[in-house]
Amino acid sequence: MAEKTKETFSTGGLAAKVRTLAPSMTRSMLRVAEAVAADPAGCSRLTVTALAVRTGTSEATVVRTARLLGYPGYRDLRLALAAFAAREEAGGRPAVTPDIAVGDPLSDVVAKLAEDEQRCLADTAAQLDVAQLEAAVGALAAARRIDVYGIGASSLVAQDLVQKLLRIGLIAHALSDPHLAVTNAVQLRQGDVAVAVTHSGHTHDVVEPLRAAFDRGATTIAITGRADGTASQYADHVLLTSSGRESEFRPAAMSSRTSQLLVVDCLFIGVAQRTYDAAGPALAASYEALAHRHSPRRNHPS
Repeated sequence: MAEKTKETFSTGGLAAKVRTLAPSMTRSMLRVAEAVAADPAGCSRLTVTALAVRTGTSEATVVRTARLLGYPGYRDLRLALAAFAAREEAGGRPAVTPDIAVGDPLSDVVAKLAEDEQRCLADTAAQLDVAQLEAAVGALAAARRIDVYGIGASSLVAQDLVQKLLRIGLIAHALSDPHLAVTNAVQLRQGDVAVAVTHSGHTHDVVEPLRAAFDRGATTIAITGRADGTASQYADHVLLTSSGRESEFRPAAMSSRTSQLLVVDCLFIGVAQRTYDAAGPALAASYEALAHRHSPRRNHPS
């Protein structure tokens, strides 16, 4: 049987992973994860029973935590911790991300990042619920007004969706200011659409306006990496994205944002198809209006 590839991480990388997964952990699981992140070398010498005693939890909780961190079981996590400790003692350079070490040449960095992006896109396409996507497209195509909420890196995705919708003649707004987002959300009603972009599914500044829009009868859509996130509770349609592996050096992993952009493109193309009679001329007009900005400037005679 082929040996499983074991994840390599730095102390900071493991801590970043724990922070990313914290919203999905119980309090007891979080105690285990924080103990491992704080002292990976020490925990590598503990049996599952000893770690359970140290964290005041149970053996089952330790195993569930190991699995949530990406390992088949505690034994695999313990081996990874031991490997990290050995590298530290030998003066080895730590990992920048789970796959990339500080000493990796840039050619390897490019290849590894590209592979991660491709895998994330493939995973997103495979798990995307087409029925939910169709329903979201229908709501956007018929919307009187569209608000899109996103904070931080997700705000870039929100802006991308809005720019695309504006070019085919729809009324859309990208809102990254949480106060303005809520102010706009309470003005929505049936026939309007609110879209939340949140990788974690728990971002309060995105969930709050989505909930306000939901309560007022607007159709709500969540583009998220967590089906069990808070945003999903207030979404009529949930569009799942694959979770990129984040780390201390990649707190907003590009692959997470890329998977969100794939969903945005699917929504845009779907809406453009459904509204082609209006979208076609609107898109042509926007191209014509901007064409001179993409052409070489000519010197005008004085």
